[in-house]
Amino acid sequence: MQGLDNIGNDSLKGALEAMLLVSSDPVSATDLARVLEVSPGDVEGSLAELAAEYSDAGRGFQLREVAGGWRLYTHPAYHDQVEAYVMSWDTRRLSQAALETLAVIAYHQPVTREGVRAIRGVNSDGVISSLVDKGLVRETGRDTEHGQAILYGTTQAFLEKFGLKGLADLPDLEDFAPDEESKRFIRERLSGRSIQSTIEDVSDDLDDERDLIDDTEEGESELDSE
Repeated sequence: MQGLDNIGNDSLKGALEAMLLVSSDPVSATDLARVLEVSPGDVEGSLAELAAEYSDAGRGFQLREVAGGWRLYTHPAYHDQVEAYVMSWDTRRLSQAALETLAVIAYHQPVTREGVRAIRGVNSDGVISSLVDKGLVRETGRDTEHGQAILYGTTQAFLEKFGLKGLADLPDLEDFAPDEESKRFIRERLSGRSIQSTIEDVSDDLDDERDLIDDTEEGESELDSE
């Protein structure tokens, strides 16, 4: 990719804005500079200028430097309006992917993005970000055993939207399973044993194959001796 050094400061700012809009976590100036092939100093300067421009113009969003990176936030002055707007969203309009992801987080929280992907089998980063924007999912902490990955859980708004007093009121997913095999699958998915179960199944299959080979060889040996 051609760097932006010779294109102009406005183009650099535009590129930074575009990247920040699709970033759900704070992004360091170094990471932004590496992608744009410009110096970290140029990025730092442009980010600071953007933050000042937004503030001076009284925009409804802010650019802040937090946790070693930069991220766009809604302006605190409009918190009440944003909250009212988010609460007015009709959860029935959630896509199938959003509903699946929300179910995984609700029943498996706290869970990381990688955990959600492991259960759904597809990348769910964009869906999770959308659920966070809708106020149905929130960051609940960090997974210290897996590189400080963000942990996600449901919000009070989630409980209100779905008419639940608390997480204890979540219906048992097994009640929706059509047969015992489906129930077992659900239990394994929610317990995180699916991968281990697969390994155990493969191991059992290999043992069966070895037994079958041994029996066959013994049978051939007996025939040869006769």
